[in-house]
Amino acid sequence: MSRIGKLPVAVSDKVKVDVTEGGVVVVEGPKGRLKLTLPEGVTVDRDGANLAVLRQSEQRRHRANHGTARALLANMITGVTKGFTKNLEIRGVGYRAAVKGQFLDLQLGYSHPVQHPIPVGLEVKVDENTKITINGIDKQQVGQFAAEVRSYRRPEPYKGKGVRYVDEYVRRKAGKSVK
Repeated sequence: MSRIGKLPVAVSDKVKVDVTEGGVVVVEGPKGRLKLTLPEGVTVDRDGANLAVLRQSEQRRHRANHGTARALLANMITGVTKGFTKNLEIRGVGYRAAVKGQFLDLQLGYSHPVQHPIPVGLEVKVDENTKITINGIDKQQVGQFAAEVRSYRRPEPYKGKGVRYVDEYVRRKAGKSVK
C-alpha cells in the first residue's frame, strides 16, 4: 500500500469539505475555495475530523493515483488555511521588477521590459525592486508562476545574475584565466 496514500488527512474546524458522488472534492476555508476532481479508482471517506483516501483495486494506475490524490487533498487543506508563498530574488545591475496593474513588469537586461500577467487568485508583491513575493492558496499555481518568472532569466554560473529562488544555491564557475 502507498505510504503516503494510507496516511489520514487532518481537517480543522475552520475547513469545510464536501465530497460529491461524481468524484469532486470541494474544500472551503478562511482563505478561499478549491476544487479537485479525483482520479479514476480513488475515493475519499470522511472519518470525523480526518479524511481517508482509498483505492478500488491494486491495479498499477490506481496505486499510482492513490498517493497523488492524498497529497493534492492535503495541499488543498493547507492552502485554504495557511496559503503558500514563494520568494524570488533578482540579481544584476539594472535588473528590477514592479507590479503594474495585473502585470509583473520585469527589467532583465533585454532591450524591452517583460510583462508577465498575474493569474487570478495570486497576490504578488515587490520589495526593494528586487524581491518578489508570490502568495496564493493553490500550491501548483504559486509554483508554476514562480517558475515562469524565473525562466525569463535563469541565474548564470559566472556572475550569478538572473532571477532565483531566495533559498537557491547557484554554483559559481571560474572565468577565463590567462597564463
